[in-house]
Amino acid sequence: MKIAFNLLVLGAEITTAHGRQLERLKALGYDAVEIPVFSGRQEDYADLGRLLRDIGLSAGAAAVAPVEANPISADPIVRQRASDHHRWIVDCTEAMGGEVIAGPVHSPVGVFTGFGPTEEERSRCVEAMRALAEYAAPARIRISAEAVNRFECYLMSTISAASAIHRAVNHPNYGYMFDTFHANIEEKDPAATYERYHREINHYHVSENDRGIPGTGHVPFTAHFEALRRCGYDGWLTVESFSRALPELAGATRVWRDLFDDLDHLFAESVAFIRHEWQAAGERVMSKTEGSP
Repeated sequence: MKIAFNLLVLGAEITTAHGRQLERLKALGYDAVEIPVFSGRQEDYADLGRLLRDIGLSAGAAAVAPVEANPISADPIVRQRASDHHRWIVDCTEAMGGEVIAGPVHSPVGVFTGFGPTEEERSRCVEAMRALAEYAAPARIRISAEAVNRFECYLMSTISAASAIHRAVNHPNYGYMFDTFHANIEEKDPAATYERYHREINHYHVSENDRGIPGTGHVPFTAHFEALRRCGYDGWLTVESFSRALPELAGATRVWRDLFDDLDHLFAESVAFIRHEWQAAGERVMSKTEGSP
């Protein structure tokens, strides 16, 4: 298991100029970071990757599907742009030595038709996700599509919807993410939902109900961590929290207020919380197993 941090909280472009913050994350005990891959040059991601390796942090990409490159668009020109964009994400992720591409790469966030997804849109999504997985496989970069709640996305807002697309894609390099914030909105029993689908889930976001510091809200993390330990999860546990640092992202995620005192407090409290909950959950699960008849 690796503890990671999604760096969108710092902004949409992470460069070698963020070295001090990256070193601080490593000093606090983080193993990895998710780097926003929204724009930039492959050369810059290669430079960042070298810095991350020097510091001792593994890398992953946080990526989205832009409106102008919508994989489920009815327009074949737009879908081609989406394919080109997906390949660009993979190339940048490979340049920085990344292990995973995580996020709503299946369709744009905040774009709605006024209706639920059509069969044609699902089919286009499956085609796009399979092509993305195939392109990323030689670089050993796994794909983890994110189920995003109904207020941000209409194509894939529940884990069952993500599972249906996963089964249709049917590629070993394609999986999907469990995010505690989105599950808190969409799933009737989030921890039980994770257990039901855990074999398909290849990435995990630890995110509080208000997007602030994990453990300070009402997400039932005790149940979540016990489910993770029972199912033998050994991937990344990535903290995802948002701030007002990036106006466009603050608007998209509806962050209108400060959710923590400062970044260092967020970094330190989050990793301490995950370490404590992970160990405590392991002890509880072991105790229940030993006490079983």
